[in-house]
Amino acid sequence: MIKRILVALDPDSDSRIATRYAVQIAQQTDARITGLAVVDTKTIEVSARGGGIGSMYYAEKLRENLTQETRDQARRLIAAFEQHVGGAHVRHIETVEEGVPFERIVEDMKYHDLLIVGSDPHFFYGHPKQRTNTLAGIFHHTVGPTLVVPETHRGTRKVLFATNGENSASRAIRRFVDLNPFGQDVSIEVLFVYEKGQQRDADFHLQLTKDFLVDHGYEAHVASMQDEQRAKQILSHAREKNVDLIVAGSTTSKGLTGYHMSKTTEQLADNGQIPVFIEH
Repeated sequence: MIKRILVALDPDSDSRIATRYAVQIAQQTDARITGLAVVDTKTIEVSARGGGIGSMYYAEKLRENLTQETRDQARRLIAAFEQHVGGAHVRHIETVEEGVPFERIVEDMKYHDLLIVGSDPHFFYGHPKQRTNTLAGIFHHTVGPTLVVPETHRGTRKVLFATNGENSASRAIRRFVDLNPFGQDVSIEVLFVYEKGQQRDADFHLQLTKDFLVDHGYEAHVASMQDEQRAKQILSHAREKNVDLIVAGSTTSKGLTGYHMSKTTEQLADNGQIPVFIEH
């Protein structure tokens, strides 16, 4: 059951779509929506660093200007969010926080049931085209699921659960069922993409998953296919079946340059057409 939804706001158009999905889910579940704008102080600090003692004064002025600019943008985002949800008659609050975006979002998600965010977040408002690795950091650390949305909204009637039998995928479908964000009036197709020699495992896993979904009141269908290009196959199948949502587990890692998604997770989250419900 969903009682608290967190929407991470940034200047991109997909942020408005994230708010729209939040309203849709809140109206069905009577949840409260939190609109969160984060002032990315770390990126501001890096961008404003001077090259020596003589430039320290100018660097500090730049930092102050960037911080104020970003705070102003955050307040505009909050105002737009409040205007959007205010007319939808759902409970909501707004907050502006400062710090590293993924860290602030992860902290707030300890007290929310679902995070909704655009697929290409840019929380450093001074340079909105600068892409961050916020999503990878969120997936790596968060204690809750994330709904990643594209730049267009669509009704949710058909769901594709993509799995290869790993624990993260099983956690994803269990969390989706527990939260029931779009109600029982959705059909779910389970797609097992397996590697060579896994056909028996696929059949066994599909039957167990179908039984689980049916016992929880969902219409469920199953399919399997062999392919090593997992994300490409999942997205192709999703478009062919005209699904409205993909449910999947995520795999992330931490390297020298920060947090990174697996290739499959990144391609699913960045597909640009179909929202993805992701559980780590």
